[in-house]
Amino acid sequence: MSKENDRTVWSSSQGDVRQKSHQSVSTKSLPATQQIVYLHRESKGRGGKGVSLVKNLVLPEKELKALAKKLKQACGSGGTVKAGVIEIQGEHREKIAEVLNKLGYKTKIAGG
Repeated sequence: MSKENDRTVWSSSQGDVRQKSHQSVSTKSLPATQQIVYLHRESKGRGGKGVSLVKNLVLPEKELKALAKKLKQACGSGGTVKAGVIEIQGEHREKIAEVLNKLGYKTKIAGG
């Protein structure tokens, strides 16, 4: 018997469970008035260049990306969404706080 023909195959009644664990979990959003958003500044691991982080948002992935797009446009800067945190390139915490306050979020500026 060759090794090519003697492979162990395993499956479960739910199919390939590994792929399901990597899919995004849909979260329900809270109203903007019930959320407190924290704005941080970080430069660690970015070659000394600072980014503004928007943390503690309870929004589904789609809405989080839409909000990130609004913030990037308001700041005139690039950015991304990583692990539920919006990263905007540069020091824009004041501008971001202004935009979020207009949308009804409560904001707190944290960090140096």
